[in-house]
Amino acid sequence: MFFSQAKLLILSLASTLCFMAVSHAKPLSYSLPDQETLLRSGPGSEVVQNNCLSCHSADYIETQPPKQGIKFWEGEVNKMIKNYHAPVSESDAKIIIDYLSNQY
Repeated sequence: MFFSQAKLLILSLASTLCFMAVSHAKPLSYSLPDQETLLRSGPGSEVVQNNCLSCHSADYIETQPPKQGIKFWEGEVNKMIKNYHAPVSESDAKIIIDYLSNQY
């Protein structure tokens, strides 16, 4: 019986210490680096700005293999919509695909 009371006391002390540590924890904060890469200008760049750059930077687009064509960009845009649930309308998706295939 003594051992069960000792275990209970140790568990209570450990729980109290954990609670105290968590209650004094500071919220995690971070700052994002300044965006250095800008979208290439062209028809549809504003639609890409409004849809794509809300999740990632223009660097992500710039680092994709160049001159891959419309099929490549259709696949990338559809992946963002279907797999990552990007809230992009069908009409915006077409504009984005056209822009990316022409500019990149």
